[in-house]
Parts: sequence; structure tokens; C-alpha cells
Amino acid sequence: MRMENKTNKEQRYDRQLRLWGDHGQDALENAHVCVINATASGTEILKNLVLPGIGAFTIVDGHKVTGEDVGNNFFLSCESIGKSRAQAATELLQELNTDVSGNFVEEDADKLLDNDQEFFHRFSLVIGVELPESVCVRLGDVLWKAGVPFLVCRTYGLVGYMRLAVKEHTVVESHPDNALEDLRLEEPFTELKHHISSYDLDNMEKKDHSHTPWIIIIAKYLEKWYSEHDFQLPKNYKEKEAFRQLIREGVRKNESGTPEDEENFDEAVKNVNTALNPIKINSSVEEIFSSEQCENLTSQTPPFWLMARGLRDFVQNEGNGKLPLRGTIPDMIADSDKFINLQNVYREKAMQDAAVVARYVESHLQSLGKPPESISEQDIKLFCKNAAFLRVIHCRSLAEEHGVESLRKDEITSCMDNPDSEMVLYLMLRSVDRFYQQHSRYPGTAEHGVYNYQVEEDISKLKVCVNSLLQEYSLNVNVKDDYIHEFCRYGAAEPHTVAAFLGGAAAQEAIKLITHQFVPFNNTFIYNAMAQTSATFQL
Repeated sequence: MRMENKTNKEQRYDRQLRLWGDHGQDALENAHVCVINATASGTEILKNLVLPGIGAFTIVDGHKVTGEDVGNNFFLSCESIGKSRAQAATELLQELNTDVSGNFVEEDADKLLDNDQEFFHRFSLVIGVELPESVCVRLGDVLWKAGVPFLVCRTYGLVGYMRLAVKEHTVVESHPDNALEDLRLEEPFTELKHHISSYDLDNMEKKDHSHTPWIIIIAKYLEKWYSEHDFQLPKNYKEKEAFRQLIREGVRKNESGTPEDEENFDEAVKNVNTALNPIKINSSVEEIFSSEQCENLTSQTPPFWLMARGLRDFVQNEGNGKLPLRGTIPDMIADSDKFINLQNVYREKAMQDAAVVARYVESHLQSLGKPPESISEQDIKLFCKNAAFLRVIHCRSLAEEHGVESLRKDEITSCMDNPDSEMVLYLMLRSVDRFYQQHSRYPGTAEHGVYNYQVEEDISKLKVCVNSLLQEYSLNVNVKDDYIHEFCRYGAAEPHTVAAFLGGAAAQEAIKLITHQFVPFNNTFIYNAMAQTSATFQL
């Protein structure tokens, strides 16, 4: 029965398992996400978390379903009007995936903050949707102190907005694009040297010669190059081209003197740049090694930092300044035996390096009075395999962003050199929040949030809010009147098309945060649906 369930799970989640693996799926299934407000954006976010199998979600929402909700929210129906929006959305969302546990609380977030702030501490992630600025900042402070990631999401007319506030987020599997292979051909390790020396290209049979892995070909010709160039790697274009020519001359010729068709040699020529780029420790990893968390270990130190310390110990000692070997090689033209033998050389060396790191980690755990099994061997192997791509994200808090002295004015001013930059949308969102604080409604809406077609008087009021915001923060920038008019015409509407886009983007970031895979944005994202453009800012 257990095997059958596993098969069903693999069939259901096949594509996403290829993205983030079993361990990523396990992290997702053990997560509990809180979404505040089941608006169109809120339910779109949840849809994209429920379908891939989030463990549990809780909707916090004290509103009743209105006709406006039914008009833009696919997860509410006419029969829901007048009922609890939290309950109605929860019931319909759960129909998407019966494995997901759905919960709801019929209360506004600000009241929960008054009565039970610790309620929010229990979640893996809190997503606040369409929250007033004052509630956002207050909740952000509570979550910041508790170490719970907070993702603020908002659809306002044709503008989508996200803000991530997390004190520290560590990423082991960042999945970088176009990562260079870790082949160590510039300075082969002992086992690789022995393996390379077992090949004699000059005296091989024709079949073996044309099925030798290109890694071996480059390594053999690199030995020749070293002997003629004072043991220096080919560095510039001219030298690398000369090295390629050296490889080309190694292709066997037939009786008429014509070069044979040896695709493995062609592969070697194409991969010279890849093979001869020494893998250096990048600045992100260097910063991790030099950080206080890596230096000063305590009983409260998270596993990431304990493994980072073990990794640093390896680099400083056995690694001679290099990270553990990644242990993978690319696919290539070669016969199966030759490829597998070469693959095993890299794999076994990677396992040896990881074992050394594991011993360092175990030593640190023991010195802190923790059992060695606190961090699994599998986790350490994964950490070592991805050592070159480790990332740590530090976002600024909402309180810092909103502080007069700590606002990043230079970032805003430089972006506003282009008056149509997405930054102007950020300033407008801050301005409509100021309007809400003064008038208890958003521009273009009547007293109870209903759209008001008489927006002319709100235009002048919103302009006052824009100017006061710029003046308060000493921002010497210009906001066009067109934007002020447009934001009044929006009437705080939440079009489903924009909400759907934002729902996909926010769910993607939520999954990054939960699985600790891929790198989340830092820290502000703005989507302009009118121009079909987006931008990220660090504010």
C-alpha cells in the first residue's frame, strides 16, 4: 500500500519533482502557509500552492463575500455572497487537492495582532494580501522578530507589487544558469592523474581513440602544452586557439591523409574554454565564510552555518583553497565503460571530500553538545555538491524601508532619472496608502470601497499626498500628473488578469522560500501590466 501511494505521488507531481526533487517536495508538504485576505490575488497565490501540494494553509480574513468579490475571484460564487470569505475560499480551494489541509480564521489581521501576536509565529511563511500600510508595517515587525518570512502582495489596478521581508534566508540549491563544470583539469587530483595516465592516445586502436572522453583528450594535450609553455595554462584567445589547434592535429588520418571523423575530438575543441576555466570561490561564498554566523558557532546555530563552517575548515586545510569536488561530469561521446569509469573517479573523489567535511561538522556538533546525527550525511553531501553556489539573502525590514532616515533615497532618485521607471509606481502606491490613512478610503472609491466615478476631487487630494511623501523623504524627483490621474481611475480595483499574474509570481517566490531552492528576489518587485514590464529594487 505504501509503495502504491508513492507511485501515485510521483505520477501526480512528476514535473515538479524534476525541478526540486523529493527533498524539495517534502519541504513543501511539511510547510504551513498563512495567507491574509482571500481576495482575487490571495486565492490565486493559494491556488498555485495547493496544486503542487503545500502541506497546509490558513486563510485569515474577517470580510464577508460581496458582489465585487464574485466578479473578480474565481474561487467565490454567487451563493457565497454574504458568507465568510475565508470559509468560502477555503472550501473551494481544497477541492483542487484533497491532500492539502485547509484552515480559516474569520478575523481581521489587525485584530489578531491586538489579541494574539504569537498566532503568526507558527507558520513557515506569512503572505499579506491587500493590507493597509499600517497593518503591514506592524505585522512585519512581529514576523521580523520571530524570524518568519513575510511576503507582502498587492494588486492595485494595473500594478502588481511584492515585498519580501526576511532577516536571513539561506539557499543551498540555487540552481544557477550556465554553471561551469568542476573538472579540475588545470590541477588534477591524484586519482584523476592516475586515470589520465592509463590512456595512451598515440597507441590506441581506432575504435578506442574515437571513443575516448573529451575530458581525457584535453588533459592529455594539456600535458604536452605544459611541457612547452613552462607549465602555464593557455590564458588569452591566441593561446587557447593554439591549444585547440594542438588537439585538432591529434585527430587520426586515413590512408589518403584526410582527417577521420572523430566527434570526441570536436567536442574537446568546443569545450576548451569550459575545461580551462579554473573554478574559483566566488564572492558570495567568501562572504559566507567570513560572516559572524560562520565564525561564532553556538548551540542555536542553524545547520546551514554549521555546514558552512565545516566547508570552510575543508577549504583551509585538505582543500588547499578549493571547495569540495562537485563530482559530476557532463554527458559526452564515449563508450559506456570509459564514461562510467571516468564518472566514478569524480564521484568517489567528491564522496571523499564530503566525508572530510562531515568529520568537521561532526566535531563542531560534539563541541556544542549536539548529537552527530543532528545533520544527516545526505544533507552534507548535498551541501558540498552545491558549495560553489551557496547564497544567503538578507532583506531590509519594512520599518527600515519606511523610516525617514533609512529610506534608500539614492536608489529611488537614480531610478527616477527615467520618469516612467517602475519606481514611479512604487511612489504612487506609497502615496495611495497615505491617502487611505487620511481619508479611510482609497482614491477613486466611495466611503465603503465602492468605485466612485467622480474622481476629479480625489486627483487634487492624491497630488497633495504625493507631494507630502516626496517632501517628507526629501526626494527631489518629479511624478507626472498622468500617474496621479491613473491611480485615481484605478479606484483600488483588483483586476483578475493582474491578480493571476501576481498569484503565479508570488507562489513561485513562496516555494523558493519554503524549499530553500532557487534564489528569491531582494526585496521589492513591481509589475506594470499596462507596459508588460517588471523590475526589482532593493528598498
